[in-house]
Amino acid sequence: MNWLISGRSDGAYAQAVHTTAASATTRRSGSGGRLLGLLAASHPGPSLTVTVVATVLAATTGRGLGGTVLTASAVLTGQLSVGWCNDRADLHRDIATGRRDKPLTTGTVTPRTVATAALCALVLCVPLSLAMGPAAGGVHLVAVALAWSYNLGIKRTPLSWLPYAVAFALLPAVVTLGLPNHPWPPGWAMAAGALLGIGAHASNVLPDIEDDLTTGVRGLPQRLGAHRARLMAAVPLLAASTVLVLGPSTPAGPLEWTGLAVTGALAAAVVLPPRSGARSRLPFTATLLLAVLDVALLVLRGAALA
Repeated sequence: MNWLISGRSDGAYAQAVHTTAASATTRRSGSGGRLLGLLAASHPGPSLTVTVVATVLAATTGRGLGGTVLTASAVLTGQLSVGWCNDRADLHRDIATGRRDKPLTTGTVTPRTVATAALCALVLCVPLSLAMGPAAGGVHLVAVALAWSYNLGIKRTPLSWLPYAVAFALLPAVVTLGLPNHPWPPGWAMAAGALLGIGAHASNVLPDIEDDLTTGVRGLPQRLGAHRARLMAAVPLLAASTVLVLGPSTPAGPLEWTGLAVTGALAAAVVLPPRSGARSRLPFTATLLLAVLDVALLVLRGAALA
């Protein structure tokens, strides 16, 4: 991982990366600005979302205060490491496509700072994960390793969906394997997690398909094209909702059934061609809402994991 720290990158964008790294050192906006930039580079939205979901699941399945705090700490450090790794790995692509909403491309923080933060968070994640127990900790570290592998190369291949699917499927196991007797979660929870992961992957890619193709990122959604990528987002997310409502042995209540109905309507909005044309934000917005509803359903059904 020497390139991660050194700021070197291969290919046609190397000089641009060097230029950005150098200019970042001359355009510092003070320690407060650098701290905010570093936080923004961690992908705080997804990082906090995954952490909150894991924390709530730990609390609702009986992990206790100590176990819940430990789960939150391990998942947060893992997610921060993944977010920082992602921004550092994508630096040359962000420069090539003119992204000005990233702290690294604007020079708010340096590549070395982001890379160091990613590695430090990863180092912290290891003992925090293992403190949950060898089973829960080992599964969590596998999920983090899959996310890093996505950032560092798998995202460019037809198997780009696989790290998302496996890592999301393992999230319920991170929680339940820390319980007494270390039970694996029920199959419906892992299936719903895998479907949610596939849909989240496609949703995340939707706004950037053209830029990704320009810079050589040809994961499965990019290879499918915009319309079929919308299907790849909507169908698994709707399937995840269905599994979450019908899978547990405890009957679903009005809230769960309402959530399933809404996800069906949103899935239709994703798949149907938008009236405002190909550049409409409706499909992407609808997929985000679909993912949020799936996460809410997972939390609502969390007690059934134990």
